Amino acid sequence: MREINIYTDGGSRGNPGPAAIGIHIETLGKDFAQSIGRKTNNEAEYEALIFAMKKTKHLVGKAETKNVKLNCFLDSELVVKQLNHEYKLKEKHIQEYFLEIWNLMLDFGAVAFNHIPREKNKIADQLLNQALDDDYRQNRLV
Repeated sequence: MREINIYTDGGSRGNPGPAAIGIHIETLGKDFAQSIGRKTNNEAEYEALIFAMKKTKHLVGKAETKNVKLNCFLDSELVVKQLNHEYKLKEKHIQEYFLEIWNLMLDFGAVAFNHIPREKNKIADQLLNQALDDDYRQNRLV
């Protein structure tokens, strides 16, 4: 089974506040960043992971995803523990994110969610901050 490592980060300036996501698909050598509007930090973390899973599926091809083990690396311990069923999902909108991720997981042969320290997630963090900085420079953030 082919393994693909993805590093995701989502964050907001203010909580909630202007938010962005950063994705580093290490195995495929692809990086993505974009603003996602006004979100909380947790919402941004979930949106980053959803974006990364969808993008990986697109890049690999839907027919090949069943042969892929997706290793997801996040610096949000809360999100990883929620995804690994260690913490309960109390908020309805977070439950909706969880369900979307669960459905995306079905497309892959296997998916693992791993917590890593922030210093091991530098590329994804830099990407999200670059997206936020770009929006501030262009006065697009409210």
